[in-house]
Amino acid sequence: MNGEKIPQEKLDYILEAARLAPSSSGLQPYKIIVISDKALLEHVRLVAYDQSQITDCSHLLVFAAWDGYSDERISNVFNYMMDERGLPHETMDSYKQVILDLYERSGREWQAHHASKQSYISFAMAIAAAAEQKVDATPIEGFLPEKLDELLNLKGSGYKSTVILPLGYRASEQDWLVNMKKVRTPQELFVTEMTIADSSDTIDLPASMNLDDFAQK
Repeated sequence: MNGEKIPQEKLDYILEAARLAPSSSGLQPYKIIVISDKALLEHVRLVAYDQSQITDCSHLLVFAAWDGYSDERISNVFNYMMDERGLPHETMDSYKQVILDLYERSGREWQAHHASKQSYISFAMAIAAAAEQKVDATPIEGFLPEKLDELLNLKGSGYKSTVILPLGYRASEQDWLVNMKKVRTPQELFVTEMTIADSSDTIDLPASMNLDDFAQK
């Protein structure tokens, strides 16, 4: 990237697209940390395998997800949701208890992994919005999460870093790929259409059940 700043309105558009992304039960178990401070970006680069996009970008988005689910966290989200919709808090109580029971028995590691996957939905929306705004974005998982969490004071906050996204403009004169053909898996290999005839006829399918039934199993 060439270090050129992206306009604030473009950054705001990208962040809003990420904020409006769907998530499981509408919980949004993640947040975005925005970094443009060059001194801090230099430190981030040290825990991200010296990748130059981190210091050459305009802004770095750090996606951080909950480290687990709790009654308090879920209640806070649902109560806010009901307030915004003008509904009593108890409107979601039965559903909240169902997902709490399900999440609790799945364990803390599963919960953190689930929250992390939710952050990637928002992450994908940010990338698409950046492309729409003609802003370059580089998805990066190549960093030391524990070190980044320590650097950004996330340890003990209930959040863990999941993925980072430098935003800016490519340095075309230094990019040897800029004029090359984009190569991806051919569509006929990437997309598979199936019918019932193509599916397994030996699987032992469970009886039809809703979320309440599943939580009671």
